[in-house]
Amino acid sequence: MNDHVRDLASVRDATERLLSAAAQLHNADVTEPSRLPGWSRGHVLAHLARNADALVNVLEGRPMYVSADARDADIERDAPRPLETQLADVRDSAARFLAAGAAPADWSRTVELRNGVTDAASQVPFRRWAEVELHHVDLGIGYELEDLPEEFTRRETDLLADRFADHPGVPPTRLTDGTRAWRTGREGSAAGSGITVTGPAPDLLGWLAGRREGTGLTVEGGPLPVLPPL
Repeated sequence: MNDHVRDLASVRDATERLLSAAAQLHNADVTEPSRLPGWSRGHVLAHLARNADALVNVLEGRPMYVSADARDADIERDAPRPLETQLADVRDSAARFLAAGAAPADWSRTVELRNGVTDAASQVPFRRWAEVELHHVDLGIGYELEDLPEEFTRRETDLLADRFADHPGVPPTRLTDGTRAWRTGREGSAAGSGITVTGPAPDLLGWLAGRREGTGLTVEGGPLPVLPPL
């Protein structure tokens, strides 16, 4: 089982980093484009707040979102708000999530996320940690993949490599940062088959998470695979 208590502490720390950095912005900065196509920084902040509340729903046994359309509508509704309102919402919703995580519970139980995806309850704090860290990068305000905690980078790479494992559209692929190695994609047809992708851990994570195109990676055995969207 994952150490959900430790992960909740990491969520708290990551949230404070994000709030402290975003507090240096101005209202006009909220309407500027983020690094996510079609989303302003306000969209990212609104999503972070609504995701926290959605994960409270998950922990308390309710549907994560009423519907996909309702999720999108809530983000669009909240995106144009002034910076002070955005930050208060991120802070308050984060507090609600942390309170839900502190409640006595069976952390070995299975919970349901979006689109019928299920996971152990103990994994939910890490999922929230990933939301906060990666969307902090997406804000484009000076926090980069290289600034992510090393433990987070390793664990999120583990998770994403596993997510694409056995995917029929991803060729057999070995990933390595020179120290650690991961395998993903469909099974090879023969020993030694497949592609090897080498690069710094932040670049590997950026490619797996759809945040970088892979220009900092070295590829042997074929072209860099095109990964399906997350």
